[in-house]
Order: sequence, then structure tokens, then C-alpha cells
Amino acid sequence: MSGLLKRELPLHILLIPGVVLTFIFSYMPIYGLIMAFEDYNPGLGFIKSPWVGFDNFKLVFSQVQFRNTIFNTLFISIFKIAVGTFASVVFALLLNEIPSTFNKRLFQTIVYIPNFISWVIMAGILFNILSTDGPINMTLGLFGIKPVQFLSNQQVFPWTIIISDVWKTFGFGTVVYLATITSIDPGLYESAVIDGAGRFRQILHITLPSLGPIIVLMTVLALGNVLNAGFDQVYNLYSPSVYASGDIIDTFVYRLGLQNGKYSIGTAVGLFKSVVSCMLISLSLFIAYKVANYKVF
Repeated sequence: MSGLLKRELPLHILLIPGVVLTFIFSYMPIYGLIMAFEDYNPGLGFIKSPWVGFDNFKLVFSQVQFRNTIFNTLFISIFKIAVGTFASVVFALLLNEIPSTFNKRLFQTIVYIPNFISWVIMAGILFNILSTDGPINMTLGLFGIKPVQFLSNQQVFPWTIIISDVWKTFGFGTVVYLATITSIDPGLYESAVIDGAGRFRQILHITLPSLGPIIVLMTVLALGNVLNAGFDQVYNLYSPSVYASGDIIDTFVYRLGLQNGKYSIGTAVGLFKSVVSCMLISLSLFIAYKVANYKVF
């Protein structure tokens, strides 16, 4: 036992900085959740601020704006998952049909690069591309279509958020699904060729069924974060003109708690989201274990 402890001691020492930072930035702020149950006043502090119980939650849940925010969050998140999964699977199938290994890796790298670009930079790119005189509206003009206000139209903005997120992130899913495809037993395809199956039937009856478990797993795990619709993306792209259809829980909390100084109400909304997200993550891990035998612990 002493030999094992001596061998693993350096590894435990390496963990100390991470444990300290996690305690400071993840556990110590939990004390601040008490603001959700107070009429918090920065001058009085946590201890002396008046206790109001669940009044902040009642106030938030009675607001139509908050209910719209929940709908926006669910709408954007669910369609991000659905469209992103579809795009990743389709592109992985197309990449798998490229015979040249060099070209396959080239296209794989090209679609994966946007995943490393921050939303601050990506927002600047999108502002230029989607502006009234940008390349997309100029192309639409060639077909006689009037310019589309992608970032200021309430009906169009949620879809702009969804599609731009898929464009940025579907490369990661493509890598996962392509790795699964390459692990499929080649003998299955050889048997299918002998039976006279073409490429489409091979994809339909071999590739897609083999991808089924990983698709279910990735989708179920993504559902655990369905209330995280992408603060960085929405915050850098939205404006007051699209608050009604583009405001999500995270941006709502930011404006309410930090910009408007309503710390107690903002904390109440954030606590509500954290509790529901914790339940969803636990449920998604349970379903993943039952469906795909995936477990974290």
C-alpha cells in the first residue's frame, strides 16, 4: 500500500491546482444562491438583506417574458440538436464515399476548423456575410429576392442562430460518426456486394443501422444541456429588436441580473435553470445507460 501511495503521490499533487481552482470558482459561489430568496441589497450584503422566500420565483414565473424565454430556449436548443445531428450524419456518409484518403481528410479538416473559432470572431464574420449588402443578400438579389434581415427580423433570427451554430459545430459530430463508420466490419459490405446490393442499399441496411446506437447516445447526451442554447452565440448576435424570439434564459439572466441590477431575480432564474439542467443531465445519463450501455461512473 505504501508503494502504491508513493507511486501515485505525484499525480495527486498535480491535482491540487485544479482542485483549488474548482473550489474557488465553482463551490464558493454557491453561497451566493441565497440571493434568490432575498431582496438583495449590495449595501446590506447577504446576511442583512431582507428574506423574501420564494417571492422572486413567483414574480419570475408570472411574467410572460420569462415564459417566452423558456420557449425560445427550448426551440433553439432542440432544433440545434436535430439539425446538427442530421448534418453530421449526412456529411459523414458523404465523406465515407470519397475514395481518396487525402481528399477525405482535407474536407474533414475544413468542416472542423470553424469549431475552433470563438463566437466573438464568428459574429463579426456573420455580420458581414448576412448584412443587407452582404454576399448572401447579393446572391438572393440576382434571383429577384428582396434582402432578408437575418439578424433583425424576429421570425428569421432563431433560424439564423440554429443554422449558424450547425455550420460552426457539425464538424465535431462528423468526426465522431465517421470514426464509427470506419469501425464497421468490412465483411458486411463484401457480403452485401455479393448479394447485389449497391452503395445506397449498403448505406441503408448496413451503415445507418450501425450508426444507430451512437446517434441515439449523442442525441440523448445532448438533451441534458437542452436549456443551454448558447449564450456566447446569442449574446454576440442579437439586439433589442429580436428579444421576443431570440432571448434565451442565459441572456435573460445577464440583462436582468447584471445590466438592470436585479440581482435577486436574476439569481432566481439562474437557480431554476441549474436545477432543471441537473435533472435533465441525470435523466439523459440514465437513458444513455439503458439504451446504449453508456455510463460515466
